[in-house]
Amino acid sequence: MTYTEKHIVETYSGLFEGLSSISKIELIESLTKSLKIEKKSKDNKFYKSFGAFSSQKSAEAIIKDIKSSRTFRKKDIKL
Repeated sequence: MTYTEKHIVETYSGLFEGLSSISKIELIESLTKSLKIEKKSKDNKFYKSFGAFSSQKSAEAIIKDIKSSRTFRKKDIKL
């Protein structure tokens, strides 16, 4: 455990002292659940980030569409 992690744990421990026993138990349960799903969740988020854009067009056609849809207007900037 790094110094920073140790400091964070000590800080949170101080905050938890004011909680009731039931709240502490629920916190422990929540932390336990997060440990169980942490690995799966990270993997799923990583793999879900791929394939977010779906199109049958080629990359060149998409680029052409984007460039052709651009509109420019001439506007003088007054100082």
